Amino acid sequence: MAKLFNKLLLIAGFASLAHAAFSAAHHRTYLRLTEQEWTSLPLDIILQTVISLVIVIYNIIEVVGNFKEIRATVDMQQKTWDTLGNFPSFYSFNHRGRALNPGYTPPE
Repeated sequence: MAKLFNKLLLIAGFASLAHAAFSAAHHRTYLRLTEQEWTSLPLDIILQTVISLVIVIYNIIEVVGNFKEIRATVDMQQKTWDTLGNFPSFYSFNHRGRALNPGYTPPE
């Protein structure tokens, strides 16, 4: 239930952020039409942008889920001494044995 609520708040935050961007563009157009000089955005647009951004950032973190610990020691504490040097990403099952010896047959 909490995940659904966070997703809905995330969608509402993005919608509010888009509305703030539209309001800023509309305010700029209004100033051009009335030939006024642009100084800054109104306070309500700035507040809406900041609050929407905080809501979006918080709910993205909540929706994404659990993060891994940055420190490597936390990950390494769970490994035994035998598996410490084990790197499965470096395993190579295709080797140059066939290219060096045409009669090579891999062991069964």
